[in-house]
Amino acid sequence: QALIGSPKMLASGTRMGTARSWGRRTSATWRPMLLKMLSGETRSHGAWKVEKRGSTEEKSDPALIHTIPYQQASKRLLQLYERVKGPDNNVDNIMLAHSLRPHTMEGHMALYKSVLHHKDNKIPKGFLETIGVWVSGMNGCSYCVEHHYAGLCRLVGKEKGSQIRRSLESGNIESGPFSSREKQALQYVEILTLSPESSFVEPIEDLRKVGFNDGEILEINQVAAYFSYANRSVQGLGVTCDGDILGLSPNNAERLDDWAHS
Repeated sequence: QALIGSPKMLASGTRMGTARSWGRRTSATWRPMLLKMLSGETRSHGAWKVEKRGSTEEKSDPALIHTIPYQQASKRLLQLYERVKGPDNNVDNIMLAHSLRPHTMEGHMALYKSVLHHKDNKIPKGFLETIGVWVSGMNGCSYCVEHHYAGLCRLVGKEKGSQIRRSLESGNIESGPFSSREKQALQYVEILTLSPESSFVEPIEDLRKVGFNDGEILEINQVAAYFSYANRSVQGLGVTCDGDILGLSPNNAERLDDWAHS
């Protein structure tokens, strides 16, 4: 049976109640973008220039709006930076982008930690990160693809991570190292990301049929929804990876208030 992400399904339109026109939109619009984003090219916005992953060139601001660096922060903003920083006082640019309204950084981190790095999650974090890379690629968000692909490799190893990436690049989920349950989840995530107006009665039932309980379905839903929020945040503000340490995350799942990146 063809998966939603397969070339055959994209050419003919999708199942599970999704409009046939969506399949054509998917193939023509986001698939080339996904391939470009996942192949290693990073395109920034506005005056920023095209660059490759791993560039160490420094820029005065990591976004198209003003941001306040760690060294200039004070009061509440500095307190939040102290909570989210990684090695050498590094604060990810996605967090720096919140610096003019620190309360939005606080809300972002609370959501991120609860959805992706909470001890009560039952789905393995490696697959949740896979969902993040998948959603970010479909949304054309190179920033989140690069960060969470690096985090994925830390969890599952470079070899498996590369296999996952290749399958997402091609849009052929069937070729990836996924269980039947995971493939079904990735199908659900694709519909949610690209065709959220669809009926989800059948996709939810399909998830149940492969063994997901409703709590696990909620986890999948929340991770997919969070990444669309994060993607639009960094895309809309032109946030780049310049100066970031890729792959860090708040790994202390036992403490919801521990946001330190390592």
